[in-house]
Amino acid sequence: MTSDCFHCGQPVPEGIDYTVTIMGKPKPMCCIGCQAVAQAIVDAGMSDYYRYRTDVAPTGKEVVPAFLDQIKAYDIEAVQKRFVDKQSGEEREVSLILEGITCAACIWLNEKYLSGLPGVLDVQINYSNHRARIRWDNQRITLSQIIEAVSQIGYLAHPFDPQRQQAFLEKERKSLLRRIGIAGILGMQVMILSVALYSGSWWGMEAEFRDFFQWASLFLTLPVLLYSAKPFFANAWA
Repeated sequence: MTSDCFHCGQPVPEGIDYTVTIMGKPKPMCCIGCQAVAQAIVDAGMSDYYRYRTDVAPTGKEVVPAFLDQIKAYDIEAVQKRFVDKQSGEEREVSLILEGITCAACIWLNEKYLSGLPGVLDVQINYSNHRARIRWDNQRITLSQIIEAVSQIGYLAHPFDPQRQQAFLEKERKSLLRRIGIAGILGMQVMILSVALYSGSWWGMEAEFRDFFQWASLFLTLPVLLYSAKPFFANAWA
């Protein structure tokens, strides 16, 4: 029987045997990337992330040398002038956009993990726009090391850019419209079935038809609750 990855929820391919001991029990992983991310979370003492999360994490990815070379450009002072604010002495502050945030547990994990890095002075993440404000000591840690640390726990960070932020918001808008559309279509079907049930309570209805309409209403409502209403419940949890 195929099991699902404990970290990202994807099916574990046959013949794959990656596991990580989480909360005292071995948990299956679908790839070496998810294994590395989950192990990093456990080693940092943050296994509670898996206890409180309301959604699976993004699929883990191995940190490849090409990615490390790319983010090292963020340490160049001339490049930093566009998005890094210099504070007193060697203190720096930056706004980053985090991709892969799905619930309050993701915020908790990133804030705790980054706050534990030597040289990181303050971390604040806004759940509504996934924007992180990070202040650090540039003599003790570099910006590229902070971004690399984010990738080690399965997320993607990049400096705040209005155009990129707009693209991210547009993607979110389309997702919300899709959720609203599904809720509207299925909700109308439930209302039609409800009219039949209300009429049946007045004029009479055979039990088999009543049961069928009630079960149909339940199945039509589930996608609305589990998919369309997911952001509502996630924000309520946050």
